[in-house]
Amino acid sequence: MTTPKKSGMGRPTHAPTPETRRQVEALASCGTTYELIARVINISVPTLTKHYGEVLEVAGVKANAMIAQSLYKRALSNDKGAITAAIFWLKARAGWRDNISLDETGAPVGKKEIAQAEAQTAGVGTEWGDDLRQGSTPQLN
Repeated sequence: MTTPKKSGMGRPTHAPTPETRRQVEALASCGTTYELIARVINISVPTLTKHYGEVLEVAGVKANAMIAQSLYKRALSNDKGAITAAIFWLKARAGWRDNISLDETGAPVGKKEIAQAEAQTAGVGTEWGDDLRQGSTPQLN
């Protein structure tokens, strides 16, 4: 809730309430940007970080921990639908990834590089191998 400033200039001062703390935690835990959270609470981003800094820092971590715990419990059960949702959450929010392809130097290789490498070796070991090589001229019989 806000109370008017004594100087009469600028925005009114902000006084956090248990309700706004819960609201900030709920929004931050699902990845809402500071700008949008501030807009919902009707305060500036600096005011948001001043009054709710601790809540903002730990809300996402707490949510990720709860999802990871849920994933672990469900992984031990046979509930497959919930596992998919939990894996999606952890990939999107906790930085989990599928296996990453690496080149000979150990650097990550992207989808384009993988596709190019596959194109270079397409047909190797098959009767079409020579025809698929880049720069080769097809031989007509």
